[in-house]
Amino acid sequence: MPEPCLTLREVAELLSLSEKSTYRLAQKGSLPGFKAGGSWRFRQEDIDAWMRDGIRAAQTPKGQRKTRTTSTRRREKR
Repeated sequence: MPEPCLTLREVAELLSLSEKSTYRLAQKGSLPGFKAGGSWRFRQEDIDAWMRDGIRAAQTPKGQRKTRTTSTRRREKR
């Protein structure tokens, strides 16, 4: 049986954020959620993964965050 979804208020409490900040994160797509009947809903497993990913990103050394596969240097005109 699937877990019940969390409300905006429950996620705000879980993240120690205000409801307004949580709403803004959801609205801009930074926080994984969806609207059901005009209200935001969140799956617990999505919030857990979002927090884990944030912790991993914070622990990754700055030089190792992204690797470039193409050169960003502009070619000189000959």
